[in-house]
Amino acid sequence: MSSKFNYGTDHLTIGICLDIAVGKTKGIIGDEAAARVQASYQEVKKIVHAQLPVYGINTGFGPLCDTHINEEDTSTLQSNLLKSHSVGIGKPIPQEIAKLMLISKVHALAQGYSGINPATLDRIIWHIDHDVIPVVPEKGSVGASGDLAPLSHLFLPLIGLGEVFVKGEKSPAGKVLKDHNLELLILGPKEGLALINGTQFILAFAIKAVQRLNDALNLADLIGAMSLEGLMGSARPFDARIHAIRPFKGTKLVAARLFTLLSESEICNSHVNCDRVQDPYSLRCMPQVHGASRNAWLHLKELTEIELNSVTDNPIIFDANDTISGGNFHGQPLALPLDYATIAAAELGNIADRRCYLMSEGRYGLPKVLTNDPGLNSGLMIPQYTTAALVTENKTLCFPASADSVPTSLGQEDHVSMGSISGRKLHQVIDNLEYIQAIELLYATQAMDFRRPLKSTPVIEACHSYIRQYVPFIHEDRIFATDINQIHQLITNGSLQALANDTALNNNINLNHDDEFGIY
Repeated sequence: MSSKFNYGTDHLTIGICLDIAVGKTKGIIGDEAAARVQASYQEVKKIVHAQLPVYGINTGFGPLCDTHINEEDTSTLQSNLLKSHSVGIGKPIPQEIAKLMLISKVHALAQGYSGINPATLDRIIWHIDHDVIPVVPEKGSVGASGDLAPLSHLFLPLIGLGEVFVKGEKSPAGKVLKDHNLELLILGPKEGLALINGTQFILAFAIKAVQRLNDALNLADLIGAMSLEGLMGSARPFDARIHAIRPFKGTKLVAARLFTLLSESEICNSHVNCDRVQDPYSLRCMPQVHGASRNAWLHLKELTEIELNSVTDNPIIFDANDTISGGNFHGQPLALPLDYATIAAAELGNIADRRCYLMSEGRYGLPKVLTNDPGLNSGLMIPQYTTAALVTENKTLCFPASADSVPTSLGQEDHVSMGSISGRKLHQVIDNLEYIQAIELLYATQAMDFRRPLKSTPVIEACHSYIRQYVPFIHEDRIFATDINQIHQLITNGSLQALANDTALNNNINLNHDDEFGIY
């Protein structure tokens, strides 16, 4: 464990949150946060004893908010809440996403506005530290009043219900707690509501999407540069001067990265004085298109980090005489940028498909379908069909879930965000994008081989050689799905990006021109 993070008081970034999830950083409750949590917990006790009417502490929920609950029933009210709201359906979400939900929920509760029992926080942290991760169904949240169904499933194990993953295997939560000699928690007033009223399902998907889309954006520049080399395109459109007079942050970054990746390339320099006036848009406009997607990513990152350090349950407890029933649980602030990022991710795939098509056309000195014997061999004709199918599938996933709202809770909750769907949908698009990028790499690597003996730059050549270790040059037709899946694995396991970064570092090449586009 390299470092510690203080829940509730330190600033939590996306990178730190991901590090806690994989065990690189340990999250703890420091003295300051512990004092705040204890004080808030005591304020809730005062409310109950004084019989002050406060939503969710001594009243029913949603449209039952006018129903008074006796002091002796306030604990039962909270456990009933977890059970009745556990209505999620579908496959379990990835364990990493569920763990990010736990981490972000602890950070929100530890700020001391939620009336949570310190012992409850300690138990949630136990789940994080011991990698005992609740099973959470993927569907059932409308993204306000909080992610009620998934958060209910997330915290059923606190009272011995539901299931958990232990070493990747599902087990009944009660049995696992018993095996670890842990007693079931008895939830106090407001605790159940504090646990399930919040945006942590949407937020966890956003956190992971920021990381995944960032990786895809970095690879889009690298793969695009390789395709440009295979097509003998020009690096002139990446000159910093033209982007200085239209200075979008993402565009400037992509142009600088592409210019750096292609600087002093033998392939580029071999056709400086050719009679080709300009390249197709899918090459020439990479800064504008990839850059626009980076701008969308930056917006999502900024809003995700705000949410990550926010208190999103309800009501908010300032003190026993100052509680506010507001709407911090509403998922709209993340739902909109998640839908925006979905379009941005889809567009990366759209332009990549165009480059695949371009490389198969037989232009600019390349053979048709990138094979020496077209006709007998179909070569790389059909993989572009797959990119076309994935691009269209992504387009159908671009309808913004946040544009819809179905009233719930007998009209009390009459506008909801549907941000949970926005978050899940974004990951589906990124899944497809990673396969599109794998196929473009298959094309680009093959196209570059037709430019030999000319060489590209250190980073591009290293990546080309790395692909060739797993996918040999295509002399004749074979089962290309095998090649696609192999390259896809190199993308998703991070090894290709790591190689590019290491090669750049070893050759004093700076590909990170703006720290604002990092996740720490």
